[in-house]
This record gives sequence, C-alpha cells and structure tokens, in this order.
Amino acid sequence: MDSVIKNKINAISQNKTWLFVPATRIDRVAKAFASGADAVIVDLEDAVALEDKADARKLLQQYHDSTDYQSIWVRINKAGSEEFFKDIVLCQKVPNLAGVLLAKAEQVADIESVYQLTNLPVVALIESAVGLYQIDSMAKAVGLAAFSYGFLDLCNDLWVQVGMPAADIIANQIRYQLILTSKVHQLSPPIDTVYPDFNNEVGLSNRVQLWSQMGMSGMLCIHPKQVAVVQQTLQPTDEALSFAQRVVDEYERSGQAVFEIDGQMVDAPVIERSRQLLDKK
Repeated sequence: MDSVIKNKINAISQNKTWLFVPATRIDRVAKAFASGADAVIVDLEDAVALEDKADARKLLQQYHDSTDYQSIWVRINKAGSEEFFKDIVLCQKVPNLAGVLLAKAEQVADIESVYQLTNLPVVALIESAVGLYQIDSMAKAVGLAAFSYGFLDLCNDLWVQVGMPAADIIANQIRYQLILTSKVHQLSPPIDTVYPDFNNEVGLSNRVQLWSQMGMSGMLCIHPKQVAVVQQTLQPTDEALSFAQRVVDEYERSGQAVFEIDGQMVDAPVIERSRQLLDKK
C-alpha cells in the first residue's frame, strides 16, 4: 500500500460527519459541503433506482470534470453485481476521489478487488449476517480503511424488529464487534450508521453521545441539518475541558503518577484521556 493511500486512511478518523448525496442530485454536493460535513458521499447504490444508475454515473463524471469539483467519496454497488463493475470503471475515470464505500461487503476479496482496481481507500459497509460474521477476516484486507454498517439492512437479514428494545441491544452488539475488530487490526475506528429521523435533533444528539462514548469515529448522515447537530454534540463541555486541563497541569507540575483532583483519583488512564480530550479542542 503506497504512502498516499496510508495518509488517506490515517486521516479518515478525523471525519466526524459523512453526508450522503444521491448521485442523481449531484447539484446538492455544493450544499453538502456548505453544511460543514467532513466528508461527502455521492451515492450510486440504494439512493439510485436501477433504471437511473447509468445517468447517475454520467452526472458524477460531469461533476468530477467540472471546475466546481471537490474531493468526494462514492458509495458503489455490491461486489460481483453488474452495477459494481460499471461503478468501478467510473472510479477509474475519476482519479481524484477521496475513497470508496463498498455496499454490502461480505468477504476479503470484495474489498481488495475495489482497492486493486481503483487504488482508493475502502470503507466496508456491513449490511448482512454474512458480512457481520466475516468482519474479522475482512479486517485483514489490503486497502480497508474502516468499517461502517447499515442497521436497517442488518435488521431485515437478522429478523430484528426495528424500533423495539431488542434492536438497541443488537445495535450495540454490532458496534462493539466493529470497535473491537477495528482496534485489533489497527483500522480507523468504525463509523456509526445513519439516524433516519432527520427532524429529531434530540434523538440524534443522544445517538451521537452513545457512539462517541463507545469509541466510534464518526457518523453517516442523510440530511445537511444533521451535520451541525453531530458537531455540536461532540463538543466537550467547559466543565470537562477544565477538569482535563487541571489534570494535565498537575501531572506536568508534580510528575506524580497518582494524585487527586476534586476528590477524584487520577492515574495514567485518566491523564491519557485528559490529553486526548484537550487535543480535540
């Protein structure tokens, strides 16, 4: 893997907001970037009807060749499908892409074929029971940058009832598996799935707090107004920043491995967490 790809992969964990735009509405890309999204994904898969996919690819090509082009990600169709190979040809014609999201990834060969054919970093979307079962082997794929997942597709495949308490249990289990596997294989932390109700800011904020506290790196968004909510929710409170600063200041002043701040014992993990928080300011 060349240094350019490695740098792109390393930078992915800095993307907190990944905003989808249907390829059939390529005119919305500028608005997506204007929302402040860290990454914009032009979707050639679920957001585009089969009969519109050829036109969608043409629109993406035209956008790439225009003077308004900004580096985008592209979600392509499932490996092995007829549309997949057409999407790959398009990716080869538009070399300035940021990377590829591979829909319905299920095996190492799916990911490595995308990387080998496009020389672009790959985010693998886990959307089936088979894909979830194979994440440990897929994590070894050359070119893989990170995992994300499509929760509604997974629920359909696993016969999980969406919106019920059981679905929350399953979702957290999926997050845990992706977080652990990504850490062990030195991938970027996984990206959380979409929050479908883009008018529910409270619900979205609660979801962001959950995945960020679990250690995920970012979130897929389906509407521009979700971007600001995600970004605002991820901002540490003044209280948390103040505590972290006092921890680091005291450690640097005293050099002690264990000490007390506000009645709380501080040791190496707390010091490291405080430094991480301050680094994100």
